[in-house]
Amino acid sequence: MSASTSSGTTDALGPDPIPGSELLAALLDGMDAALCAFGADGAITHWNREAERILGWSAEEAVGRPGFAGWAVRSADVGEVQGRLMAAMDAPGRQVHEFALLRKDGGRVLVRMQSAGVRGADGKPAGVYCAFSEVHAQIDLERSIALSEALFEDASWGVVLVDVDLRPTVVNACAARALGGGRTTLLGRPLAELVVQGVEELEGALQHVLAEGQPPAPTELWVTLRSADGDRRRCWRSGFLQLASPLAEEPVPLGVGWLFQDVTAEKLAAQEADRVRFRSNQLYRACRSAAECEDPMEAATSYLDFALAGFADHVLIDVLVGERLVRAAATPADAPGPCLPVVGGLPLRYAPGHPALQAVDRTGSVRSSAGPGAEAWADERQWPKGSVHALCAVMRSRGRTLGVVTFLRAAHRTAFERPDAAYAESVAVRVAGAVDLAQVLDG
Repeated sequence: MSASTSSGTTDALGPDPIPGSELLAALLDGMDAALCAFGADGAITHWNREAERILGWSAEEAVGRPGFAGWAVRSADVGEVQGRLMAAMDAPGRQVHEFALLRKDGGRVLVRMQSAGVRGADGKPAGVYCAFSEVHAQIDLERSIALSEALFEDASWGVVLVDVDLRPTVVNACAARALGGGRTTLLGRPLAELVVQGVEELEGALQHVLAEGQPPAPTELWVTLRSADGDRRRCWRSGFLQLASPLAEEPVPLGVGWLFQDVTAEKLAAQEADRVRFRSNQLYRACRSAAECEDPMEAATSYLDFALAGFADHVLIDVLVGERLVRAAATPADAPGPCLPVVGGLPLRYAPGHPALQAVDRTGSVRSSAGPGAEAWADERQWPKGSVHALCAVMRSRGRTLGVVTFLRAAHRTAFERPDAAYAESVAVRVAGAVDLAQVLDG
């Protein structure tokens, strides 16, 4: 710089350069760490604003002093502190020390200091520079680093950092397992490639956090994931953190920290408990209602009216007359309604292999669902149009098979499962008792 200035070429190079001493002072004062330097004779040559903030001594008061003796270190510690600092001038690499220094107001502060030797142009030791910070601040930083490493290595929660384009940038081991990929293969991929259903809700939550900040409480998101073994439906309890740059004057979003835990088993167990509780309550109400019915067939249909709630769309009662099944009661085929007796029922022409006939043969329940061509499937089995799932439960009383109760679901419901069959059987037992009584009274 000085050569260019003296030769008159500064116009070609632009504005006059900042003098070296002013640039150095600005750099030192702008550092986040406290910094001081000692000459080869041990005298302080540099002292920045952060050092002044921590110890209270200004640069004018510190620079030129022969080390820390008499002002920044207790007299009993001077020899050890000064000796260890100046020893760094001849030692290779950086040395790390912890010292108790004195503040200007007389208080003591524990600092962690890194020191390293400075070489002159001739390669000989010329002094020592030292960077230091309060130990508690250093420990806070180390805790933050340790926390980050633990989250991205050993955490039992899934942790994903998502950039402003909603693409994963960092994925921990737990999240990679949950998403069905590797920690590196998931990076930069759109979330829609990983999540089949529920991606809109997930991206909406991430966009909200980027724009408005994190929600006050965790959110439960149901998603369906694509995998080699087929789609998997999972529930994730998710928390979101807005990430902003600490170096900008105003918060600048860097992305979102997404933490989640798989709570699918817990949610399914809670749903099953709610379902069992509701069905038990329905059975209790049905028994109370049936007990007030003078007509046993009215009691039978009353059981089914309560059982239908939240369980099926249609229900049929087919009773055995000889070796043929005859329709005894049914819900309306074209609209929701109560189960009502069928007057003058004719024998049903069920084809061999019909689920109701299978239930009679097995003396148990039979589940069935339509494949392609659901409309023809229901017509062939003489069931209401739109039925795609069926559950036939046999009616038994006094050691005899009395008939079959058939529950039907439309396409908007899921297929019947084992717990549904157990519930249907418990209803069929009660219906069978009422039908048996009706037959005895009619006989």
